[in-house]
Amino acid sequence: MSNVPLIDPFDRQISYLRVSVTDRCDLRCVYCMAEDMTFLPKADVLSLEELDRLCSAFVGLGVRKLRLTGGEPLVRKNILWLIRQLGRHLESGALDELTLTSNGTQLAKYTDELAAAGVRRINVSLDTLDPTKFAAITRWGKLDQVLDGLAAAKRAGLAVKINTVALKGINDDEFDRMLTWCGECGFDLTFIEVMPMGEIGEQRIDQYLPLSMVRAKLAERWTLTDSDHRTGGPARYVEVAETGQRLGFITPLTHNFCESCNRVRLTCTGTLYMCLGQNDDADLRSALRSNGDGGALEQAIREAITRKPKGHDFVIDRRHNQPAVGRHMSVTGG
Repeated sequence: MSNVPLIDPFDRQISYLRVSVTDRCDLRCVYCMAEDMTFLPKADVLSLEELDRLCSAFVGLGVRKLRLTGGEPLVRKNILWLIRQLGRHLESGALDELTLTSNGTQLAKYTDELAAAGVRRINVSLDTLDPTKFAAITRWGKLDQVLDGLAAAKRAGLAVKINTVALKGINDDEFDRMLTWCGECGFDLTFIEVMPMGEIGEQRIDQYLPLSMVRAKLAERWTLTDSDHRTGGPARYVEVAETGQRLGFITPLTHNFCESCNRVRLTCTGTLYMCLGQNDDADLRSALRSNGDGGALEQAIREAITRKPKGHDFVIDRRHNQPAVGRHMSVTGG
């Protein structure tokens, strides 16, 4: 592969790849999935060896950060093999960070192995500290299982960031409590607006809560100072004086983050989405499976990046109550 970096039409260098290693999950969060999800046939899903080849191709083209997502990445059978394989790019210096986003249910089992493979930081999705509410949001999850996983991650020395989706009328009475708890645990916290993706059997208009309102409310109690901290993702951060931790806001609807987007997303079927909020995609599986020296794959990746749009199309459609993007969040991997 050539060492010319991936530059999109708007002169943004693509240095961050998010990879959905599975569309399956052991929870059914109400803003992410329908309760009776139909998952991909296993024959359509790339093997772990193919995912390693694809990720490694992106690393060879200048990607410096890999994030494994799902569904829930830790429910993929033998996923630790892939994580250990990708860890070689950390050792060589070709990759700056290998991380993952998890729902936390499997962390107690896998944390030590993740740390040994070179993972230093994880994001954990957690929308409430109330066990009853947690079961309702996830449709059947057990909060204690996630809290045990977070405790294991902390013991292993992993930096933890909690991702909380702001849900009007559901968890909007807990934001102060979440901030206090994260401060006590030494975790950073990021609030996320509901994203209009996929039919989920819920009224997303009813769920939607602008984070501008959340921040204004928090500022009545907490000292929030704008920070220039960046993790490579879309969050904008403030420092919370009372806890010493960072608080992030991901606002695809009230204030998009497209101008500095350095990310593309790869699904477990080998489909590349150049933008989370657009439907345009590129089939990398065919190029990956073609006979040759990898030239077809590099060409397919580079061609896809020439189609990366300037920004997304996210909007809450109040007239038709339709998602802006038809695929579910679990397909693209967050």
